[in-house]
Amino acid sequence: MFVQKAKSKLWIAWILVLPVLIIRGFTVIYPIFETIRISFYDVRLLRGLNQFVGLQNYFKVFTDPKVLETIEFTLIFVISSMTLHILLGVLLALILNMKFKAKKFLRTIVLIPWAMPMVVIGMAAKWGFNNEYGLVNDFIRRFVPNFELSWLIHSDTARAAVIAMDIWKNLPFFAILILAGLQFIPTELYEAAMVDGATKVQAFFKITLPLIVKNIMVLSIPFTMWRLASFDIVYSMTSGGPGSSTELIAYRITTEVFTNLNLGYGATLAVLLFIVMVVFSTTNLYFINKK
Repeated sequence: MFVQKAKSKLWIAWILVLPVLIIRGFTVIYPIFETIRISFYDVRLLRGLNQFVGLQNYFKVFTDPKVLETIEFTLIFVISSMTLHILLGVLLALILNMKFKAKKFLRTIVLIPWAMPMVVIGMAAKWGFNNEYGLVNDFIRRFVPNFELSWLIHSDTARAAVIAMDIWKNLPFFAILILAGLQFIPTELYEAAMVDGATKVQAFFKITLPLIVKNIMVLSIPFTMWRLASFDIVYSMTSGGPGSSTELIAYRITTEVFTNLNLGYGATLAVLLFIVMVVFSTTNLYFINKK
């Protein structure tokens, strides 16, 4: 009786939810389909072009040297950053999970970099990596006198600096989330392992790692998405330079759309990025559920 009465009033719930669904559809679904549609056109506002070109924009992506360099650094950035996030994040989480004085205080202050806006960090990093008065070179000179290196002028060092600042900001948050998973591991498992003669290293690989590996895989999805869509660190720190060596795909999309006013090509890059993100997340979720 109660179920039938609830079903009879289900239309009221749909009426109440309908405005939200319409707004979300207009602000999310419509832009996606519009972006896909524009990607098949050559839309250049400076030239007044709005011409259907089919898959020409997609073919151009794989022959454009600037975009290929951008894709190269995006892959390097995502793979390097996520690998170090996982390795260092687990290590930092294990340290924060130890029993020592001021543990709560350390857990609090370790989140300060994550709480800072990335634009502020990028602008500060631009000063910090300066050859003459930067904090980084000043620290190195205390151990290596007369050390000289203009980090953001050379491609390789500029890329390394961008990756380092991304890790410095987001690693604490990743570690805290891993720490939350460590808190749910029963201490009885470690006590039983110690009784059986297991060392701490063996306990980590036989107990800790198997129990948090799913947490790591789940966290890797949003963190990888954020790396793929990173824009602010490059914008505020290097502006894509030197040349286009530190451009990420999201920064290239912004440049094409808002600087070059090349809407069709920018939409094409956005669609390809969207496809990559969907494939990655779907594949990762498949393996998580399978495991």
